[in-house]
Amino acid sequence: MGKGCIKATKYFLFLFNLIFFLFGAVIMGFGLWLLLDNQSFIVVLNNSTPVKVACYILIGVGAFSMLMGFVGCLGAIYEVRCLLGLYFTCLLLILLAQIAAGALIYFQKEVLNVEMSKIVTKVLDNYPGNNSTTEQAWDFIQKNMDCCGWDGRQDWNGNMVIINSSRLLFPCTCQNASLTSGNISDSGFCEALTPDWPVYDVGCAATVESWLLTNIGVVLGICLAVALIELLGMILSICLCRNIRNEDYTKVPKY
Repeated sequence: MGKGCIKATKYFLFLFNLIFFLFGAVIMGFGLWLLLDNQSFIVVLNNSTPVKVACYILIGVGAFSMLMGFVGCLGAIYEVRCLLGLYFTCLLLILLAQIAAGALIYFQKEVLNVEMSKIVTKVLDNYPGNNSTTEQAWDFIQKNMDCCGWDGRQDWNGNMVIINSSRLLFPCTCQNASLTSGNISDSGFCEALTPDWPVYDVGCAATVESWLLTNIGVVLGICLAVALIELLGMILSICLCRNIRNEDYTKVPKY
C-alpha cells in the first residue's frame, strides 16, 4: 500500500473513531437520562431490577465506546500498532456481543413479555389516580397508543381503587372515544354507566409489537448499518496496522 493510501486510511480511521466517540457519548447520555429523569416514560418501570440493569448496561456501553473511540483515534493518528490491534479486538468482541444479544432477545421474547406483564400489572394494581409522575407516564402510553393495560383491560381488575369504589370506575386514558361522548380526561378514573367499560380491547403489548412489525425495516436497517460501520472500522484498523513498518513512539504526547 502506498504512502498516500496509508495516510488517507489513517485520517479516515481517525474521523471514524471521532464519530464513534461521540456515538458512545450519546449512548451514555441516553442511559443516564433513562436512569435519572423522573419525567420520562421509563419511570413506569422504575422499580424493575432488569430495567435498571439495562440502564447501567447502556451507560457502560457508552463509556466503553468512548474509550474505544479515544484508543482508535490515538492509534490511528500516531500509528501505534498495539493500540490498533487492541481496537480491532474490542470491535470484534462488540460485534459478537451484539449478535449474541440479538439472538437472546429473539429466542427469549416470551420470557421478556412475561416479565413486562408482571411489572406493568404491579404498577396498575397500585395506580391511585392522583396524577403522580408514574401515572402520567403510563397515562401517556395508553392514551397515545390507544390501548388498555399490558395484555388487555383485565390487567386493571386488581386495582384497589376500582375494587373498593362503590361506583363503576375505569381508567380514563383507556377510554375509547368512539364508544363515548363528551370530554375525555387525561388521567385518573372515570365513571362507567354500565359494567362494560367503554375502553380499548387491545393491550399495549400488542400495540408495541404492531409498531415494531410496522417499523421492522427501519430497526433492521439501523442494526445493519451499525454492524457495517463496525466492520469498516475493523478493516481500516487491520489494514493500517499491517502497513505500519516502524513505530515512532516519540510522536505520542506524554502527559
